[in-house]
Amino acid sequence: MTSAPAPYTTRTVVDEQDLAACFLVRRAVFVGEQEVPEEIEYDELDAVALHVVAVAADGSALGTGRLLHGPAAAGRTGGDPAVGSLGRLAVTREARGLGVGGALVRAIEDAARELGLDAVDLHAQTHALGFYERLGYVAYGPEFPDAGIPHRAMRRALRD
Repeated sequence: MTSAPAPYTTRTVVDEQDLAACFLVRRAVFVGEQEVPEEIEYDELDAVALHVVAVAADGSALGTGRLLHGPAAAGRTGGDPAVGSLGRLAVTREARGLGVGGALVRAIEDAARELGLDAVDLHAQTHALGFYERLGYVAYGPEFPDAGIPHRAMRRALRD
């Protein structure tokens, strides 16, 4: 008995077409659904981030996320060069519940390991704390607003 192919795959963004697909997902989720102002959704860090995308069998983008590392991550990680910053994780409404978000987080963690990072930090919307806790992240510090949405900082060590 053979198993059915996965309904999606995740990969590191390889070209401008992939990056455009990531931006479309972010626009739909953050700007459209969560009403984040478009002028703060996209920033100069997009140019230096490692982006990942989840793609359905038909080629449509289902989700995205990015990893900041080195100097680009310093402001989000307390300046520790061994810690990356996961951000802009978004899954289209139609793809929620399929495991896309978890697959994207794991793809970002794999990329972080390949870069030699020891841990990944993120700023989670408070309603998503349970999602990240199930993936091994631990919240620290007080709640804070980002784009008018309550967040908490979280971290997961990548090495024991």
